Amino acid sequence: MCGRFFRHGVTWEEYYTGLNLIIPDNVDPPEPAYNIAPTQIAPIIRLVPEGDGPDQTARELAPAMWGLVPSWWHKPLKEKTFSSFNARCETVDTSNAFRGAFRHRRCLVPASGYYEWTGQKGAKTPFAIGLKNRRWFCFAGLWDRAMIDGSEIDSFTILTTVPNDATAGLHFRMPVILHPSDYARWLDTSRKDVEALFEPFPAEDMNIWVVGSAVGNVRNQGQDLIREV
Repeated sequence: MCGRFFRHGVTWEEYYTGLNLIIPDNVDPPEPAYNIAPTQIAPIIRLVPEGDGPDQTARELAPAMWGLVPSWWHKPLKEKTFSSFNARCETVDTSNAFRGAFRHRRCLVPASGYYEWTGQKGAKTPFAIGLKNRRWFCFAGLWDRAMIDGSEIDSFTILTTVPNDATAGLHFRMPVILHPSDYARWLDTSRKDVEALFEPFPAEDMNIWVVGSAVGNVRNQGQDLIREV
C-alpha cells in the first residue's frame, strides 16, 4: 500500500531533463512536500489531455487530487465511500473505478519516497522508503477527470504491486516504481503490454530507515519528518 509519500524540491530543469515535459512560463515548480496524504493536491505528469492543448503527445505537469474520482462519478465527493488512492495492478484493467483511466489516462507521480508503519496498534514504528542515489523518481499512476457540482476535478491514484524482499516485512503491497526508461511506455496508452512494469522495484536499489512519529499527523510538514531516528 502507499498511503503517504514525500517529494523533495525538483527544479524545472530537472523535470525537463528527466521527463522532457513542457515548462510553463512564469510558474514556480511545485514546492517540496514531506507528508502527502489522500485528498491532498499533488503534481502528476501526463500527456496533454485532448481539448487542453494542440499537442496530445507533449507531457505536462498538472495538479490533481490524490484519490481517483472516476469520470462516471457525478455525486458530491462526500458520498464517495470507496477507497481509490491506490489501485491494485492485478485488477486495474477490470476494476469499475480504474479500468477507464488505465485504458486512456495513465500518469507519472513524482516522489522521493513513501512511508509505511509496522508494529502493534498504538505503538507502530514509521519507516521511510526511498531509492539509493535517487533524489526523486516516479510512481505509476492513473488520472481521471470528473464533473462534480458543475466543476471539473482532476484526480489520481498510485498503482501497487507485491512487495520486494526489502519491503515485505513492512507491508504486503508496495507502490509500482518505474524505471526512467519505462516512463514513455507507461504514458502511451496505445501500449497494452505493460504487465512487466508491475514487477516490484529491485530490493537492492532501495533504502529504508526509521523516522519519527510526527509523520503520523498529516498536519505536520517539513523535511525533519524524513530524518532518521
